[in-house]
Amino acid sequence: VQLQASGGGLVQAGDSLSLSCAASGRLSSSYVMGWFRQAPGREREFVAALKPRYGSTNYADSVKGRFTISGSGDYTKSTVYLQMNILKPEDTAVYYCGFRLSGVISTDSSTYNAWGQGTQVTVSS
Repeated sequence: VQLQASGGGLVQAGDSLSLSCAASGRLSSSYVMGWFRQAPGREREFVAALKPRYGSTNYADSVKGRFTISGSGDYTKSTVYLQMNILKPEDTAVYYCGFRLSGVISTDSSTYNAWGQGTQVTVSS
């Protein structure tokens, strides 16, 4: 599975930004697509995830009400989006999209099978 993320950039606090991640390859009928982020000196942390087959989602408490994950796909390709509103300086990080072949939505990055290259999001105060 290959993942290609895009959409990062430099914005001011309060602005919005949208990220996208395109997955291709041999997906499954119950895959999960997730977004994680990693700030300098910190571990990779869960942001949001989506199980396209059921439309179920999960969000980190720090982004609830501000970020929205959406997307669709089939057995060979999928695109997931992360709409980020009311951005804060603490949202600054490299954002990674992850692919989990099957199972429930997981907030644990070690359970994801493939990763995109990461895209930088910088929010100035």
